Amino acid sequence: MQRARSQGQSENPLHMRFAHGGNDPPAIARTVSFFIIKIMQLKDALIIVDMQNDFCPGGTLPVAGGHSIVPILNRYIEKFRLAGFPVFATRDWHPAKTSHFNTSGGPWPPHCIQGSKGSQFHPDLKLPPETVIVSAGMGSDEDGYSGFLGRDDSGAKLSDLLRQRSVGRIFVGGLATDYCVKHTVLDGLKEGFEVVLLEDATRGVNLQPRDSERAVEEMIRAGATKGNERQLAVV
Repeated sequence: MQRARSQGQSENPLHMRFAHGGNDPPAIARTVSFFIIKIMQLKDALIIVDMQNDFCPGGTLPVAGGHSIVPILNRYIEKFRLAGFPVFATRDWHPAKTSHFNTSGGPWPPHCIQGSKGSQFHPDLKLPPETVIVSAGMGSDEDGYSGFLGRDDSGAKLSDLLRQRSVGRIFVGGLATDYCVKHTVLDGLKEGFEVVLLEDATRGVNLQPRDSERAVEEMIRAGATKGNERQLAVV
């Protein structure tokens, strides 16, 4: 998606990240490390993926260290709130019986069943009252790995909700790197959004060694950009 730029506005620093590095990888790495991702364009949005109890320690499908990213996500939430940009939270919202669960031939133990404690957002996640909640995997034959397969309470798709708010770039963090975060990032790119993966605010399942690493590589090859809290500045 092409982003409109007002007269005199500087380019997005992310688009300039190779300007001084040439083809020297170490130089490129040094150059990238000094860029600041500025939340300054109309409009950016934060998407928090599936930060739910069942994906945290004590849940039915816990991601190792999943709870540890909650404070980081809270700081991102505050930055976006102060900038006046929207915050979205996706959630798995499965029926009790679904082909997604191993009790019905699927790959996963039952988790995030609609209305259950496990389906609730982590209690320490500080979502603003105006957060847009998007639910996925609601059908008995739906996996719902991507937030872009979800809908809000009115039935609106995530892509439409973003466009209604003139969003052109999304910042994505949450659980899990190698599943719902990956699919949300990839579908965001397919929908024409610029996508920044918040690499310090994701954790992976890693059923196989390096699953998360490979997922990040796939997202970057598809066109996403990695970012972290140190690079993010509200201006």
